[in-house]
Amino acid sequence: MTTRTRTDVLLIGGFCAFLFFYGLSQFGLIGADEPRYAQVAREMLERHDWITPVLDGRPWLEKPPLYYWQAMLAYSLFGVTDWAARIPSAVDAALMVVTVYLFFRRFRQSLEVDAALIPASCAGVIGFARAASMDMALAAVFTMGMLAWWAWRESGSRGYLALFYVAMALGMLAKGPVAPLLAGAVIVGYAATAREFRLIPRTLWLPGILLFAAISLPWYFAVQMHNPEFFRVFILEHNLGRFSSDLYHHREPFWYYIPVTALALIPWTVFVFAALIQTVRVWWLERRSAAVAESDLEFQFRVFACCWLVVPVVFFSISRSKLPGYILPAIPAGALLLADYLRHQLKEESAEPISKWLVILHALLAAATFVPALLIAHLLVDHRLPGGKPLFLALAAAFALAAGIARTLVSNLGLRMLRFVTLVPVILSVGAVLKFGSTDLDRSLSARPLFTEISSMETHRLALAVFRVSRELEYGLTFYRNQPAMRYELGQIPTEEHLVVAPENWQPEVTREVAQKGARRVSFLGHYAPQHVDYFWVSAAGGHGTLVLSPRKRLATAD
Repeated sequence: MTTRTRTDVLLIGGFCAFLFFYGLSQFGLIGADEPRYAQVAREMLERHDWITPVLDGRPWLEKPPLYYWQAMLAYSLFGVTDWAARIPSAVDAALMVVTVYLFFRRFRQSLEVDAALIPASCAGVIGFARAASMDMALAAVFTMGMLAWWAWRESGSRGYLALFYVAMALGMLAKGPVAPLLAGAVIVGYAATAREFRLIPRTLWLPGILLFAAISLPWYFAVQMHNPEFFRVFILEHNLGRFSSDLYHHREPFWYYIPVTALALIPWTVFVFAALIQTVRVWWLERRSAAVAESDLEFQFRVFACCWLVVPVVFFSISRSKLPGYILPAIPAGALLLADYLRHQLKEESAEPISKWLVILHALLAAATFVPALLIAHLLVDHRLPGGKPLFLALAAAFALAAGIARTLVSNLGLRMLRFVTLVPVILSVGAVLKFGSTDLDRSLSARPLFTEISSMETHRLALAVFRVSRELEYGLTFYRNQPAMRYELGQIPTEEHLVVAPENWQPEVTREVAQKGARRVSFLGHYAPQHVDYFWVSAAGGHGTLVLSPRKRLATAD
């Protein structure tokens, strides 16, 4: 290993370790998806079933198995914990970054470390790399596949085309048919833009298609055989239904993904859009030049990256159901477009100078992330930025950081320092969120502290129910207690003694609901202020039962 390679490995490894892995356990699983996916993987592992995803003992067929398989492996190695559930996404993000580095080292030498660290430091990549979900797995294998396709297009090696089909098969196992469909749309879009329509039939390589089928289809056939409802649930409802209707109430305006993409590309948004505009302008001016389309592969790679960035945005904008994670496969394209744009700017003496306004906007946006990162505790607790001294100090720090970035970029070093100075606020912001926000993130958005509080009061394990609380809290408690939560509002009121979590001050409503099952005792146990819920003990049907609480608050009631 050369000194240069060793340095590259240390840089990329260190940044991936900090941005993706460090502090994964500092706050519990948040949202509805993280604990739900983590629980599905746990139940599959407990059942030794690698085919049918299961939640609460019943088939849960909304998603393919790749994340579950990865999480099952992580659980086997590290035990069933919330941070182990997040390891697959962190590993996928790191593999994506390494793939970008290897691609640039092979085909675009001189800026491969920058090319790897730009996508690694995008806000969308960092966020989803720390989440137990399928989105990072899809983005990683999609990036591998798109880069493999371009490597084949540039080198002519069928080995790269085979890798493309392997990646698309993994994409099918990560999130379904959207992976090959999106890849096909990007390739067709690029072929039309470059006027190289022969690329489309050349890409349809029979051995590659057979390889794709051999990797991806066995699970689909197996799960359909075990679960006859799979096609209806997965294909018709959760793929076609999500795209063509607002079946799951995720309606957003058509332009929704423009600001989402801009936010996901932070802190590189300004330069990514500058690279996009410059590439489109050059392509428009030279669109009639066959020489450019055929011979200038470096420029054509930027055109390909533009198609890769734009096509998913358009594709998912058409969808009636929109969620932020859908757009993640496009984010590496923006980063790669920027990396190649910078490489061109640094290599070409005739390249246009960078506008000072562009530098100022980039510096302000990159540094602006430091303000909410420093004040994240206020945002989580008060849902707004504070006034007075805390806000003043945070703004002062951000302006000082922006001034340093701008001053460096307009110096003689210029764009050669872009990666270094931009990574500084990224590292500071991630560190600030973990340092100042972990506790409040945990208390406000995760079920872990409530689980700990309830468990400390139990003397024996009880059934669990919820009443008019969020899905996030329901699924979080299901994961941390490893037991299904019955829902009162659906008539799922356990006949045995149990715990129930409900909105604060809802004891009369709880009492009224359980009275439908006969005389029962309801005892208030505690209040969890950060999420505005109370929790109660409910006796078995008929009112019989004994409640014994923790050493902190020992009560005894008996009929």
